[in-house]
Amino acid sequence: MAKFEIVMPRLGESITEATITKWLKKPGDKIAEDEAIAEIATDKVDSEIPSPVEGIISEFLFNEGDIVEIGKVIAVISLDGENTEVAADKEKRAKKDDKNPAEKTNKKEKTEVNKEVETVEILPAKGSSGRFYSPLVRNIAKEEGVSIVELENIEGSGKDNRVTKDDILAFLKNRKNKPADKTGTTGQAINIEKTAHAPDVRPEKGDEVIAMSRLRKLIVQHMLASKNTSVHVTSVVEIDVTNLVNWRNKYKKVFERREGEKLTFTPIFIQAIAKALKDYPMLNSSVSGDNIILRKNINIGMAAALSDGNLIVPVIKNADHKNLVRLAKSVNDLANRARNNKLQPDEIQGGTFTLTNLGTFDTIFATPIIYQPQVAILGTGAIKKKPVVLETEHGDTIAIRSMMYLSMSYDHRIIDGAMGGMALKRIGEYLQNWDVNQII
Repeated sequence: MAKFEIVMPRLGESITEATITKWLKKPGDKIAEDEAIAEIATDKVDSEIPSPVEGIISEFLFNEGDIVEIGKVIAVISLDGENTEVAADKEKRAKKDDKNPAEKTNKKEKTEVNKEVETVEILPAKGSSGRFYSPLVRNIAKEEGVSIVELENIEGSGKDNRVTKDDILAFLKNRKNKPADKTGTTGQAINIEKTAHAPDVRPEKGDEVIAMSRLRKLIVQHMLASKNTSVHVTSVVEIDVTNLVNWRNKYKKVFERREGEKLTFTPIFIQAIAKALKDYPMLNSSVSGDNIILRKNINIGMAAALSDGNLIVPVIKNADHKNLVRLAKSVNDLANRARNNKLQPDEIQGGTFTLTNLGTFDTIFATPIIYQPQVAILGTGAIKKKPVVLETEHGDTIAIRSMMYLSMSYDHRIIDGAMGGMALKRIGEYLQNWDVNQII
């Protein structure tokens, strides 16, 4: 009879493991196709794992609370009613083992050896981009400690951009010629204190010591990895969005009555970013060794703060193909489901550029950290009314205008100040020159 193995799915860029928080079924239970079998959690998202097949649950390979690497088999589903035969066979083996303790001990030792062998990391045959990786490429990657994130960034010379043996060997040769990576980007665990070269700080009387949660440690790893991977530069511009603010104030109630959705500034910012990325495609790219991968799709992530203080970045796919109404609906839907831990794994991966709306917290501007493997991130500050000097045909005058700062961090390895400045200026122009006569 056939068996089907359920593996820990790919959950987002740079995520290499997840915690099984709850099994929703138990061995022996029937499960339908697409029915949830487990709840899982990472530092980015809480989600459910659906069963791709219908059958009977044969066994779970991990317990609740276990941390499991991406690609590991977590459960086995018996197809065609095999579970009854499996249970009977196990019962026979159990009776036989009870009669022969020595044989039972040997089997136990063999089982432990097999479990030890099974802990070797299994790389998925397909990455988040959908690109297929051959067994040979995956074996080389496993032996050399190449993570799926690194594989995704290798430019393939094979058909449909597939990575060949020569491609991965060239990548390994290039990587060995570089300084050792201490950021954990190869998927290996890192020691936060050693990586950050933190001093030995001892608490004094009256101090409270709070242990970092596992999620917070992972966030530290991701931030250190980004800082140690990209050469961060941040440019800032101030723009006049008075026309945009007046236009939104005019249409937001109309939009809410008609669409049943709120019209926030976020979809407007995303639309402007999508337009600018078409003008400056280098900002919609990734770095792979000595190569630059220009992304065809414009997928914009929007950083969202959760109630527990953690961040999540749902992604609006093909943002340049959506009008403002569709963008508004997508933004509201993803934001609502993010707050309620209802996002699906594929909704937090595949981003090519990220927006973080700092103005939500009344922040004027900040220097955001690039979300790997992207090369740029835009921060939008709070919109404030202030006196501004305006040049008119009758001379300079002072007026009250709605002003805001845009701050963009970009990877100076491939984006120089001139390009970064021009791209940021272009985003600002799309917002500043908003057409007040357009109808949504």
